[in-house]
Amino acid sequence: MMNIRNAKVLITGGNSGRNETTLQETAKALHVDYIKADVTQENQVQDMVQEAKNKMNGLNVLINNAGYGYISKLIDIEADKFIDQFKTNILGATLCAKESAKHFVAQEYGNIINIGSTSSLKGSPTASPYVATKFALRGMTESWRNELRPHNIRVMQVNPSEVMTSFSDNRIANNSKAKQYTEAEQQTKLRGEEIAHTISSLLEMDDRGFITEATVFATNPKV
Repeated sequence: MMNIRNAKVLITGGNSGRNETTLQETAKALHVDYIKADVTQENQVQDMVQEAKNKMNGLNVLINNAGYGYISKLIDIEADKFIDQFKTNILGATLCAKESAKHFVAQEYGNIINIGSTSSLKGSPTASPYVATKFALRGMTESWRNELRPHNIRVMQVNPSEVMTSFSDNRIANNSKAKQYTEAEQQTKLRGEEIAHTISSLLEMDDRGFITEATVFATNPKV
């Protein structure tokens, strides 16, 4: 059983991982350490995971949260944007899991939590590029789970419905109806706190078992 209150946390990677100012501000607000890295670059991921292990005197949890949403109608999809999203959402998650799994296998223990989406469960109009990455992530999660269970490694996925992040800004920019949403309506969406609570709950279960997947919905979203 993991005692989350004693956990050492380090943030890194993803789009914001390439922006050191954003990382510094976030790390300062959360009172945690950080490492600047681009999760799509394998050499940077290798260094990142090793440095994280050194800074925290060990490594037993990876939370794969790097990702963003590219929303487009099928007839308007731009190939470069489509590929870039797969590089972050899928290749990035794979490289982080690959390097972390090396340490987890060596110590015969570890946890990988992939942050998916309710978009990994069903398709949505104009969202096929993003949905494709989340369906892929769910499939990889199942494959890694089956591969790593013999090494006492738990691989899990969390599927939030809409969360108040910059993803909402992107969706609103590409949806004329969404532009009518008010700030009060946005307040009915999930926050990072609900996702963090879910992650903590998954990790705190006794190590003899684990919840493979958890889907988190906003209770009463107004839009």
